[in-house]
Amino acid sequence: MGIIVNKIMKIPLKILENARGLELPSYATAGSAGLDLRAAISESIIIKKSKRVLIPTGVTIALPEGCNGEIRSRSGLAYKSGVVVLNAPGTIDMDYRGEIKVLLINLGDENFLLERGMRIAQVVIQKYETISWNVVDSLDETDRSCGGYGSTGVK
Repeated sequence: MGIIVNKIMKIPLKILENARGLELPSYATAGSAGLDLRAAISESIIIKKSKRVLIPTGVTIALPEGCNGEIRSRSGLAYKSGVVVLNAPGTIDMDYRGEIKVLLINLGDENFLLERGMRIAQVVIQKYETISWNVVDSLDETDRSCGGYGSTGVK
């Protein structure tokens, strides 16, 4: 196994009034890729079956240039209750400075009780490349070519 040297990126985070007293977004384990986000709500909310809600987290962040945040479902919440991030992955652009909010939907069989401080999603911070288009008349050929949905592994 190779040696991994982790360089920790410091990201400015502002705690809003609705998140006072809640834990900061944090990693559940030393090997976690995503930081858990918590519901910064004043009262419990019932998410009815097949309904969606926008939940505040009470934090704003300043991502460095070339980075974005991806909001993803928590696997345990998805498996146990059917509550997932509707637009997963949701994107936090590096120039966004508003409150991070999570769009949840209840795909489960029962209504779901969401309480203050509950871990509702996770955010993964990652680097990305900015591109520009190079308009051409043709593209290089591949074995797959124009094969679309369901075309791989089929002869």
